[in-house]
Amino acid sequence: MKLKKIAGDCKSDDCPAVHLTDRGSLVIVGFIVGADDRPAVCPGEQVVEVSIGLVREALHALGS
Repeated sequence: MKLKKIAGDCKSDDCPAVHLTDRGSLVIVGFIVGADDRPAVCPGEQVVEVSIGLVREALHALGS
């Protein structure tokens, strides 16, 4: 899978960001939500938290 960073203001790759894949999907990097605060998830899924500003930036980059 190839990734293209479309949102996130860090110069490094270790902060919240949104990446567009060559599969037409998004990969989100964010802070893991603790078990006490997250909704139910299926095996293999993870819940992360990102800012609304990051989501807006990603939507803008996608032309939405």
